[in-house]
Amino acid sequence: MKINQAEFVISNTDVRLCPAPDRAEYAFIGRSNVGKSSLINMLTNNKNLAKISSKPGKTRLINHFLINKEWYLVDLPGYGYAKVNHNERDRFQKFISRYMKTRENLVNVFVLVDSRHKPQEIDLDFMVWLGEHGVPFSIVFTKLDKLKSTEKKVFVKKYEAEMLKYWEEMPPYFITSSVEGDGKEELLDYIEQINSSVQF
Repeated sequence: MKINQAEFVISNTDVRLCPAPDRAEYAFIGRSNVGKSSLINMLTNNKNLAKISSKPGKTRLINHFLINKEWYLVDLPGYGYAKVNHNERDRFQKFISRYMKTRENLVNVFVLVDSRHKPQEIDLDFMVWLGEHGVPFSIVFTKLDKLKSTEKKVFVKKYEAEMLKYWEEMPPYFITSSVEGDGKEELLDYIEQINSSVQF
């Protein structure tokens, strides 16, 4: 698949105000500063689509983008940003939870994980929560370009070993670099494959 058109639709914190659930929807989420905006811009060939900031926690809303007039890409707020106060963090968690559990056309959540770090409890807990609520998800390892060649060979195996403590098998995963474009084709082909099997 090639993305030829990416159009901003709406930003909000109320699931009831999201676009009509008439086409497949894919959400992208991860810890703050995981490289989510850069990944979205790389996938859509638009460096200005998702706002990139040097300060983590920039995304505060559910942001819908219509892709090729066929499916929705949803940019969700990052979780685990320490400088966000507790009230705001609780508010994020509530509307993200409500979105995940009630959005009927959400066919996959891409959980972004920074490949430079060992498995983080907050990521693992979030994926367990998705599993408990029956929300399909995949893992997107980001910032592959930051790893040394020797590190690239072992980090997925280490992560898989940790995941298998909780899961019977490793969920689908993608290894990406927004700088070098790695994983772009595989990710978009995966979305296209799901699109071909669902109807709304």
